[in-house]
Amino acid sequence: MLIIENLTKIYDNGFKALDNISLEIPDGQFVAIIGLSGSGKSTLLRCINRLIDPTEGRIIWNDIDITAATDDELRQIRRRIGMIFQQFNLVKRSSVITNVLSGRLGYVNPVFSLFNYFPGKEKERALAALDRVGIREKAYNRASALSGGQQQRVGIARTLMQEPELMLADEPVASLDPATSHSVMKYLQLLNEEDGLTILCSLHFLSLARAYSHRVIALKDGKLEFDGPAQAIDDERFKMIYGEEAVQVEIH
Repeated sequence: MLIIENLTKIYDNGFKALDNISLEIPDGQFVAIIGLSGSGKSTLLRCINRLIDPTEGRIIWNDIDITAATDDELRQIRRRIGMIFQQFNLVKRSSVITNVLSGRLGYVNPVFSLFNYFPGKEKERALAALDRVGIREKAYNRASALSGGQQQRVGIARTLMQEPELMLADEPVASLDPATSHSVMKYLQLLNEEDGLTILCSLHFLSLARAYSHRVIALKDGKLEFDGPAQAIDDERFKMIYGEEAVQVEIH
């Protein structure tokens, strides 16, 4: 269970990115977070794994207070929280398998990483992760040679190497075309259904949230605007979230 209590984030310039957010997210749920740019979606996700420190409030995951964790405790916590980024965050000049193996750095002897050496069992684990996202044959290609959708699948495989229980996806399909977006979202859905992974995924399109999530959380100006099933977001609620001039656009 992930419990977020009265979470507020105010940046140094005075901008309030999150305003007293409280949520409970059961294990195994696929949650889409929607809202305009600047609504607080990325800040919320990055507060959960303390890439950003909240100003006020608490984040409790599996009875552990993440907001009070020491640096050593936080390293242990982050092993089990995967993160997928909009811009993939790959080392483009390195091979695909090297990028995937980097997801295992929290588990292997640090000396191995200095010499880019990983035991054979870790390489097998990496190949199995690539197999799950359908690009095992690209393992020894340079990451820069892959399409955007393939690079995002490498990012998912890298996260799988952590053996996560919670996955945070920060607008993972924002830079992809509609067909590729669905392809990436289907892999996330598969991990949720087959592995029981709890997934929090920020998205721009409500249509994707409807297709893949169990629950939608909508943020507006840092405040919780909606929390419920995607199907409950009618035109009126949609305009409350995105503004009066907004029109629902579906992508297929």
